[in-house]
Amino acid sequence: MSNVKNNNDINAGKIIKNKTDNSIKTGKKAEIESGKESGKGSEIESGKESGKESGIATEIKEKKDKKIDIRDYKPEDKTILSIQNVNRIYKDEESEVTALSDINLEVKKGEFVSIIGASGCGKTTLLRLIAGLDKPQSGELSLDGEKIVKADPKRGYVFQQGGLFNWLNVEQNIAAGLKARHVYKEKKDKIPEYIDMVGLKGFEKSYPHQISGGMAQRVAIARALINEPELLLLDEPMGALDNFTRAALQDKILEIRANTGATMILVTHDVDEALYLSDRIVIMTPRPGKISEVIDVKLHHPRQRNASDYIRLRNKLLEKFHLASEPIEPEYSI
Repeated sequence: MSNVKNNNDINAGKIIKNKTDNSIKTGKKAEIESGKESGKGSEIESGKESGKESGIATEIKEKKDKKIDIRDYKPEDKTILSIQNVNRIYKDEESEVTALSDINLEVKKGEFVSIIGASGCGKTTLLRLIAGLDKPQSGELSLDGEKIVKADPKRGYVFQQGGLFNWLNVEQNIAAGLKARHVYKEKKDKIPEYIDMVGLKGFEKSYPHQISGGMAQRVAIARALINEPELLLLDEPMGALDNFTRAALQDKILEIRANTGATMILVTHDVDEALYLSDRIVIMTPRPGKISEVIDVKLHHPRQRNASDYIRLRNKLLEKFHLASEPIEPEYSI
């Protein structure tokens, strides 16, 4: 009897031990599962999500920091500016002058369009109407489907002489655009970015009388761009510059266009300037100002001024203004 009892106790002990082992195993398994859900597993998943977010942020920063080559830039196939049947007549007690007659034009998003023509053909008048600084007698202008009725920061304007404030330095002149809109506090940190964009880093504290004409025009461009306009209007901003400064500024404008995607409209008397910069060239006739022709410029950037295609198109433009010289007949002696 004693042996039987001892065997039973041993067997019972084994059963208890097995149950205990199973409980321990079960507990460890539960702990492991729990750890996966609430501990290490959570940390791993959190790490994955954190890494994913970090990767996206890095990608966005890289895209922002990466400059687009002007050779890769293409305007969008979307109309942003529409001008329909616009007429502008100036009247006084004694006379009436038709500055613009039946103007119709559409401009694509991100496109560079130049308007050229003789003095008095209404180029600047048309630019002022687009800016909302003047109103037509009839017809309609709209930006991205919204009728243009007054000036708006969506349409930046760069004047012929820049229009800088002489008592403000470069940094303060650029900030003036933000202060006019009452958004200086929110966007003042963007000023260094635009100073760098126009290549004026190091001249932040310089005043207009301390910088060149080309640099002053770059300040004016930065002041217009800092408001992030959908449309940048350029009223002969390079007309008073020497050839070397003008060429450098033209390249800078193309670089800015590529990296901001801004739509640009330039008024100029310079056929070469229009040809070098534009996707399309609008030719206007004298009073009454009308659009006589719109020429597509299918030359890749950067454009070579001495390339045969460039010279051929330049001569074609000059012929339209009766400025092309007659071909010289070769002289032969026998």
